[in-house]
Amino acid sequence: MSDPVAQPIRISSEPAQLQALEPVLEKVRRAVGDVPALLAIAEDIGRTAPKPGEGNTAKLWELLASVTSVDIAAGRVLEPHLDALAILAQADAEGEPQGAWGVFAAEGPGMKLEAKSNADGNYVLNGSKPWCSLAGQLDYAVITAHSGDSTRRAFAVDLKAPGVTCETPQWTSRGLQEIPSGTVHFDQVAAPPVGQEDWYFKRPGFAWGGMGVAACWLGGAVAVARDFAAALAKAAGNGREPDQIALASLGEIDRIITSATGYLAVAAERIDSGGLEGSDPDGPSAWSEALRVRGTVAAAVERVQMLVSQNLGPGPLAFNEAYGKRMADLSLYIRQHHAMRDDAQLGALALKGDRGW
Repeated sequence: MSDPVAQPIRISSEPAQLQALEPVLEKVRRAVGDVPALLAIAEDIGRTAPKPGEGNTAKLWELLASVTSVDIAAGRVLEPHLDALAILAQADAEGEPQGAWGVFAAEGPGMKLEAKSNADGNYVLNGSKPWCSLAGQLDYAVITAHSGDSTRRAFAVDLKAPGVTCETPQWTSRGLQEIPSGTVHFDQVAAPPVGQEDWYFKRPGFAWGGMGVAACWLGGAVAVARDFAAALAKAAGNGREPDQIALASLGEIDRIITSATGYLAVAAERIDSGGLEGSDPDGPSAWSEALRVRGTVAAAVERVQMLVSQNLGPGPLAFNEAYGKRMADLSLYIRQHHAMRDDAQLGALALKGDRGW
């Protein structure tokens, strides 16, 4: 069903510029299912990949979307690595980051990771952190921990250090099977801080990173849409022309993807021009725009998945491994969006005047 040639996804670049991505995408295609190989590719990409807010945000998002279109899990490996490198750069961290990185900022009921300074003024971590994807295979991570009663701070942590224990996750998901998330325990683990108190969540880069995840989601939707278009073309080649329902569905998918891609292009340009830095207290916040982008792309993904699955039926889900994996991976990945709860956040901001209408 799927075209074996890995095709880049255009957000704003000229087609000729996108050709530079093709060798990288071919490497990703050959490494599907091989997490160590995908981590090595992510490290290699990270040495030259653009960072958000430095003038090439759209190119960064094209990279993320294109890799994810080849394999959702590959995008899920690459995005946090590049996000961690961006966080460290935004914090003016010393030295060039080495190894494979993750970002662990989720919280969970009954778990708390605390950071306290010792007699030497250095921080140590104690406690547990949930939802730590690939923790056992990564080298380092940017991790948030409670550094006060109501504050959280980011820290750079060596995941191979003494005192770090990575649980083997009870990962039963059919989606993202090779990217298990589990709990990591910390016992007196040294952790240099990244930024000041509450900097991690207040920096505009937090919102920019959230939009980068949306670029990955869009890449997954484009891959599913390409599966659908390829199936219709194959059927037509065998003498079975698509009916009006199939054509209407493909037309709607085209509108949806074009609109979402255009929104990402506009958001990237606003980031690079300084329009989403959050420095103007009366201007639009970076986070409200991130909620709009993420919600728009999440809705687009779910609609594309529904239209394609309704049209293609159970056959490819049951018998086409690549398509079935893509649909399962994307269904789990998109649940990082909190649906109506994120819309409630956006509504509260809009009520306070943070809106453009």
